[in-house]
Amino acid sequence: MIKNIFDGIQAYSGALALISKLKLWKFFFIPIIISVVTATIITILAYGLSDNVGRFIAQVWVWDWGKATFTSISTFIGGIVILAIGLILYKHIIMALSAPFMSPVSEKIEVHLTGIEKHHHRKTSFQEQLWRGIKINFRNLGKELLITIPILLLKFIPVVNIFSTVLLFLVQAYYAGFGNMDYTLERHFKFRESVQFVRKHRGVAIGNGIVFILFLLIPVLGIILVLPMSVTAASLKTVDLLKEDNLLGGHKTVVL
Repeated sequence: MIKNIFDGIQAYSGALALISKLKLWKFFFIPIIISVVTATIITILAYGLSDNVGRFIAQVWVWDWGKATFTSISTFIGGIVILAIGLILYKHIIMALSAPFMSPVSEKIEVHLTGIEKHHHRKTSFQEQLWRGIKINFRNLGKELLITIPILLLKFIPVVNIFSTVLLFLVQAYYAGFGNMDYTLERHFKFRESVQFVRKHRGVAIGNGIVFILFLLIPVLGIILVLPMSVTAASLKTVDLLKEDNLLGGHKTVVL
C-alpha cells in the first residue's frame, strides 16, 4: 500500500512536461474556469456558514460554566466541518463537470504511452462522458459523506481528533484520486468494473489524491493547476497499471 501511494505521488513528476509536450493546455481551459468559479462560490458560502454551524454545535452545551470555551471550540470545529464538506463538494463538482474535457486528455496520454492510435475500447459521446462523470462522482460523494461525518464527530474526542484529521485527509485523497483515474478507465470499463479496478489499486488513488488536496492549499494557483496536474499524473499511472494487469483494450474482469 505504502509503495503504491508513493507511485501515485511520483507520477506528478513528469506531468507538467508532458502537458507541454503533447500541447494539452487547450483542453484545460474550460475545466480551469469551472474550478475557479466553483471554488469561489464554495469559499463564499463556507465563510458565511462557519459561524452559524459553530453556534449550532454550541447549543449542545447547556451549562453556563465553560460556555465561552465550548463556543470557541465549536466555532473552530464548525469551520473544519464546513471546510471538509466544501472540499468534498468542490472536488466532485469539478471532476463531474470536467469529465468530457478530461477524457480526451487521458486518451492522448494513452496513445503517447502505448504508441497505439486505435484501441478497441469503449466509444463514448460528450453526453455519455458527462453522465458517467456525474454518476460516478455522485456515487463517490454519497460514500465519502457517510465516512466523513463519523470522522468529524471524532474531533470532539481529545487526542483521537489528531488521528481523525489524518484519516479525513486520506479519505478525501482516495476519492479525489478515484475521480482522476476514472477519466482513463471510462474508455475501458463499465461503471462497476472501474470501481473494482480502483479498489484494487487504492494506494495509487490515495497517492494521486494527496497531491490533489495539497494543491488546493496553494492560494489561487492551486485551483488553476490542480486539474491539469492531477489528471495528467493519474492518466500516466492508470495506463501503466492497465498494461501491468494486461487490461488495455479489453473488457476482462478485474479480480480483487
